[in-house]
Amino acid sequence: MNRSRRGFLKKGLLAAGAAGLGAIGAKGVRSALAQNATTPQPAGPATIPALTPNGTVVHVHADHMAGSGAAKHAMPPAADATGREGVPGRKWIMVIDLAKCDGCGHCTQACGQMHFVPPDRQWIPVLVMRDSQRATPYYFPRPCFHCDSPPCTKVCPVNATYKTQDGTVLVDNDRCIGCRFCIAACPYSVRCFNWGVPKNVAGAEERGYSPEWGYPRKVGTVEKCDFCPDHAAVGELPACVSGCPMGTIYFGDENEDAVTNSFGETLQLSKLLRDRAGYRHLEELGTHPRVYYLPAVHRQYPAPDEARKDSTPR
Repeated sequence: MNRSRRGFLKKGLLAAGAAGLGAIGAKGVRSALAQNATTPQPAGPATIPALTPNGTVVHVHADHMAGSGAAKHAMPPAADATGREGVPGRKWIMVIDLAKCDGCGHCTQACGQMHFVPPDRQWIPVLVMRDSQRATPYYFPRPCFHCDSPPCTKVCPVNATYKTQDGTVLVDNDRCIGCRFCIAACPYSVRCFNWGVPKNVAGAEERGYSPEWGYPRKVGTVEKCDFCPDHAAVGELPACVSGCPMGTIYFGDENEDAVTNSFGETLQLSKLLRDRAGYRHLEELGTHPRVYYLPAVHRQYPAPDEARKDSTPR
């Protein structure tokens, strides 16, 4: 990120020129490269193109962009510096028991109320899934997976989306420039974008902004499920977990090897995943999600009626 765009293009043109001059011979190529290298280049700071929230392309000084540890940033500081650290010694993890999910959507509603999520989006939608035409459909709650190797953090040019030491992946909208690279990079489609000026309710405005709860919203910024880190930090369950009437979602600390659901049922994480054949969604992508699923076997409710009528695999 610290290379100048001009320097990058120059090297590319030199390489292309060298290939095109192959018929001239090595001596001719060396002569052409030497002549190009002595050509005066315009002076000026290294810049990188960036997209602003209103869709305008601007050129930002390279030192202002996120880069290596040695890079200096002139971007606004994090809204809450502690929000970039997480809880020391913790590794938050979630387990969703698909055998218990009846598709009621209470997890979605609880999340929406907690984070003032607008009606045009859902941070944890409950999807109807079917693995094949002969298989029975089932419900599939889909939060952000808070990957240990998240593609979203790797493509963000301003370090607006980041991963904390306790495992959560958060978005700092004081730094987000609305480029939406993270949305394109996420293989799970869990991120939303504020296309227009949000209508923040009084409750959202009063608390003030933090990446740990994601509101009040700002136009031209990204948002998503955040694992409710402000709750986890004080020993409380995320909104989706406590709001589930089926006890479907478990949340806990991987370091303690324990997870708990809304019924207060605390289980040993490693044993639960081993005995119930726990798996991670699309884990073959190498993202290492921090959300596990338990297969929908011996379910406690009938199969989704609407999905049963549709024979198209999802």
